[in-house]
Amino acid sequence: MPLYEHVFLARQDISAQQVEGLLQTFRSLLEENGGKVGKTEYWGLKTLAYRIKKNRKAHYTLMDIDAPHEAVAELERQMGLSTDIIRFITIKVDEHEEGPSAMMRRSDRDDRGDRGDRRGPRRDHAPREARTETPEPRTETPEPENKAEGEEKPAGEEKSE
Repeated sequence: MPLYEHVFLARQDISAQQVEGLLQTFRSLLEENGGKVGKTEYWGLKTLAYRIKKNRKAHYTLMDIDAPHEAVAELERQMGLSTDIIRFITIKVDEHEEGPSAMMRRSDRDDRGDRGDRRGPRRDHAPREARTETPEPRTETPEPENKAEGEEKPAGEEKSE
């Protein structure tokens, strides 16, 4: 049978226990249609990148599925009808990943350390010690405010009398 990874997002206002109940419902649906669910992971309540159906957060859950296409199609149909599911995606894979998924591996994120250590000097500016030239202060000559009667006016400005 083909192998699938299935991730679904449940509404933010249901509890984690209700998400587990949904997971059990979908597991029994797959088993009735000749499939089986391997590993399941609850990734928790996470903030969405953008609002989906007026939700800013969602409960993320992963299921590794070994089932015929008809069972997966029925699962997707039921999820589309459910008001608690706001999004889902099913991906066909060659083999299931052993161990925890990338979302559950905390060590990858903790090993990053302080990012300030890796950042080098800015490339668009020379270091302060290397800057020897100082810009000269600007000196503007103010234009006289009152012009005498006998001075010429620029073209286009004529006296009106």
